[in-house]
Amino acid sequence: MGISQFMTDEHRACDDHFAAAEQAAVNGDWETAEKEFLAFSNDTLTHFKREEDELFPAFETQTGNTQGPTQVMRYEHEQVKGLIGKLAEALEAQDRDAYLSLCESMMILLQQHNMKEEQMLYAMCERLLPPDLKEETLNKMKQVEL
Repeated sequence: MGISQFMTDEHRACDDHFAAAEQAAVNGDWETAEKEFLAFSNDTLTHFKREEDELFPAFETQTGNTQGPTQVMRYEHEQVKGLIGKLAEALEAQDRDAYLSLCESMMILLQQHNMKEEQMLYAMCERLLPPDLKEETLNKMKQVEL
């Protein structure tokens, strides 16, 4: 499994937890919503850490480009982290309307972000990183924890 497949699979797993949390909130099942949201948050933040600590530096070192796609992805990560905080507050307050409204914003942001990573950044990594660096980077990413 390459970097692109590994990271895309993580996107889908995060999406599944996010959707389950949203559906539970719709149903008023706050216990399940909290459990799924926590899984979404932890998985998403771990995913970001893998990218920021291992993948982005490998890409930047190989290409010499620190002002391009990785800079945009880091900025979007900060936006997602801010929304995670707001979602957590709405969840804690069991404010269904606020939570669902924030879910809509998060879904749009994540869909656009993930598409850019999957179609551009990961593809560039697969193409530009030498095989040994790809393997080393993937192995390091798999070891990253929060």
